[in-house]
Amino acid sequence: MSRLIPLVLLAAGLLPVNLIAADGKAAAAPAVAANGAAVPGDLGPPQGEPIHALLGVPPHVPPPIHRNYPAKVIVELEVIEKEMPISEGVTYTYWTFGGTVPGSFIRVRQGDTVEFHLKNAPDNKMPHNIDLHGVTGPGGGAASSFTAPGHESQFTFKALNAGLYVYHCATAPVGMHVANGMYGLILIEPPEGLSTVDHEYYVMQGDFYTTGKYREKGHQPFDMDAAIAERPTYVLFNGREGALTGDHALSAKVGETVRLFVGNGGPNLVSSFHVIGEIFDKVYYEGGTHAQENVQTTLIPAGGAMMAEFRVDVPGTYVLVDHSIFRAFNKGALGMLKVEGPTNKAIYSGKEVDSVYLGDRAGDNLHAVAVAAKANASGTLSKEEQVKAGQQLFEGTCSVCHQGSGEGMAGVFPPLAKSDYLAKLAKEKLISIPLHGLTGAITVNGKDYNSVMPPMAQLTDDEVANILTYVLNSWGNPGGQVSKEEVGKVRAQPAAAGGEAH
Repeated sequence: MSRLIPLVLLAAGLLPVNLIAADGKAAAAPAVAANGAAVPGDLGPPQGEPIHALLGVPPHVPPPIHRNYPAKVIVELEVIEKEMPISEGVTYTYWTFGGTVPGSFIRVRQGDTVEFHLKNAPDNKMPHNIDLHGVTGPGGGAASSFTAPGHESQFTFKALNAGLYVYHCATAPVGMHVANGMYGLILIEPPEGLSTVDHEYYVMQGDFYTTGKYREKGHQPFDMDAAIAERPTYVLFNGREGALTGDHALSAKVGETVRLFVGNGGPNLVSSFHVIGEIFDKVYYEGGTHAQENVQTTLIPAGGAMMAEFRVDVPGTYVLVDHSIFRAFNKGALGMLKVEGPTNKAIYSGKEVDSVYLGDRAGDNLHAVAVAAKANASGTLSKEEQVKAGQQLFEGTCSVCHQGSGEGMAGVFPPLAKSDYLAKLAKEKLISIPLHGLTGAITVNGKDYNSVMPPMAQLTDDEVANILTYVLNSWGNPGGQVSKEEVGKVRAQPAAAGGEAH
């Protein structure tokens, strides 16, 4: 009879469903505040055996929660300081939650009691802690989780508010810890759960500050002055250029639904998140419980998050970007969602996104660049290796204007193929063009041009050398070779003024 009592009360509407325990018995009542009012979001004490949380490795997330009662959930997260690639041929020392940037994805249910264990690996050099924006309590847990290397801290919190929340390290200097990759997401599902979708993915943006320039090869240390000035070298999805492109791209099939959990670790920049070629059916803005529909681009503040849901209707490659667009094509904030399946010309009749538009950031096509960088470092770089690397860089940087054939655009951009203008240039002048740009009237192969070529300041010395070596040895040009050292000397000189100068 005792088992029937709560069921009868439930049927009569006298007992909320969240007060029925997993065994059918009435659970203890939720906590009450000091003034006697019920604490919002407290669905009662945990029921059943404790659950060890399954954490998600980005871009993947743990499976949805199907429990209909609050539980005690044990989360164990280890801080690991490690050197990893930030771009091709470039490494950086990251501070991570769980060994990845962003950190492991945490998924619990509203009303759960979370027992949190933070471990700091014994070979780390720094103390760390964690501030979870989904925690109600001092510092979001930071006050209870300061952990020295080789130690472990534990604290417990009740997940009172449903939503998608950022977590990050809050040990001083906070900005440096966050800038080194110490951020992630925790999802607190509402009791009824989220709607069913075919795919869920985890994407998080962050801005990184290195002493070397964008794509400058070798190991690059953190630059505190650049971070304070809010001038990032890289703006990245999931901590590395190319983390979501090529073989690492997200995937779906025509007709499937996709949910993106997107966060912005910062530490400084606001994200203008957009998927080229898609419209978000729903956006749960700022990680909350309200949704906006039919959204093109959504703002995600530093330390904020959002959920986007959409159905993919035609095949192709959909490009994830920060629509502060120089960040996408010149700092690395670019990912891909590859959709396979039958075409539907009633919806879209065109072709897949053009690879020239995406350039060398569209996939894992920088192998020759990495080979050339390695050979250059060892002093064995050959002209053939430079030409191969230069071709890949040219296709991603220069071919939009000059075309892959080097023919240029009639009346607008001069040809590079069989160019009498290039043939008569001194090497220093040739190098100065990509470094400093070119403005003013010139004559190439008997035809006049008067357009503007902007300086390609984002290119490193070895990239400029490889591109020019490729141009000199292609399309009937006279040949030759440009070295990284020669480019460095020209870069150190001031740009000439007037006419054809840059």
